[in-house]
Amino acid sequence: MKKSIIWSRSFKTIILAAGLTGMLQGMPAYADSIHTAKDGDTFYLLAKQYNISLDKLMEANPKVEAKNIYSGLKLTIPDAEEGLTAFSTSVAESLDETTLTVQPTLKVFSSENVVEAWGKTLNYTKTIQVKASAYSAAASENGKWGAVDYFGNPLGLGTIAVDPKVIPMGTKVLVTGHSHSNLPKAAFIATASDQGGAIKGNRIDIFIPGSQQSVKQFGFQDITLYILE
Repeated sequence: MKKSIIWSRSFKTIILAAGLTGMLQGMPAYADSIHTAKDGDTFYLLAKQYNISLDKLMEANPKVEAKNIYSGLKLTIPDAEEGLTAFSTSVAESLDETTLTVQPTLKVFSSENVVEAWGKTLNYTKTIQVKASAYSAAASENGKWGAVDYFGNPLGLGTIAVDPKVIPMGTKVLVTGHSHSNLPKAAFIATASDQGGAIKGNRIDIFIPGSQQSVKQFGFQDITLYILE
């Protein structure tokens, strides 16, 4: 009797183990992978490309500054599904915003000078209405110094050129009201770290990663800036 019970239990254990193995084999495998950056890559665009959380991507690369992603840099892509085909921008844009964790919501509590974007609460001192244009890393747009800002840092998503008489250099702002496929939707944080001869008064120039031709599609847009504390 005991032998029968032992055999029965052993048989059940084997069956359960086999079933579990089959279930595991049927589940998609996830593992970190390495992405070799190319010109124009940003954390935001890569999060869309690999369909992962922007915060998770940045946490996986703590030593990489968002503005200093250069061609050849090795980036860790966390929890990438093995064999996953990268999402194209056009496919990602066609998905409903609620299915993409990188799509922010924007809520303004003007009575408290608080704005909520990307799920984070930010305090601001005032808002400024500006007319915005855009520029790329093309040599023809950046003069003899090349694709760097006023301080010599590489241009990156979050770089804007301003008139320092209106917006002091180094000021952090929340940019809203823009529309371009290579910019985060609804809102993104930028730093006034560049200047331009044509940028006077309530004008800003937004650096956009990508080809010069694609950046030109931005044109001129009316933008609201929230000056962050």
